[in-house]
Amino acid sequence: MERMTKNAKHPVQFEPEFVEGLRDIFEEKIVFNQILGLKIVTLLPEQVVARIDMKPELVGHYAYNRLHGGVISAGLDATGALAVMATSGARHMDEAPAQRLHRFTKLGTIDLRVDYLRPAIGSHFELRAEVLRLGSRVASTRMELFGPDGQLLSVGAAAYIVS
Repeated sequence: MERMTKNAKHPVQFEPEFVEGLRDIFEEKIVFNQILGLKIVTLLPEQVVARIDMKPELVGHYAYNRLHGGVISAGLDATGALAVMATSGARHMDEAPAQRLHRFTKLGTIDLRVDYLRPAIGSHFELRAEVLRLGSRVASTRMELFGPDGQLLSVGAAAYIVS
């Protein structure tokens, strides 16, 4: 979980305590993410990747076994927030992991846009997100949802309050 920052000579290396704390927040403490089955796959300051495995509770169209649009938007939103947490965590490496994790209690979505490009049908889905800009008060992100074959199914953009 490294990243080379623009001005740094050495990659950012998240401490295991930070990674496990972020995983606990994302996968366990946010109960709705548990219901969706969201799991962190990759946690880097410049991009995060999450996964949702298809299950009957997530079906939006019974005849096609298609993923519900609300699951898609919620998954993209959660993954965008995770990207903000990772980027913010990398920006504040001078703070202890617990202090950086505490910053996320103030994080909240203030704007979300989702474009559904294709029906989301498959056994699992990959969600990717990156921060476009992390300001002192607001962060902007871009997110994508891919099917098991790697086909782009939905895209999103969001803004989050960070202070």
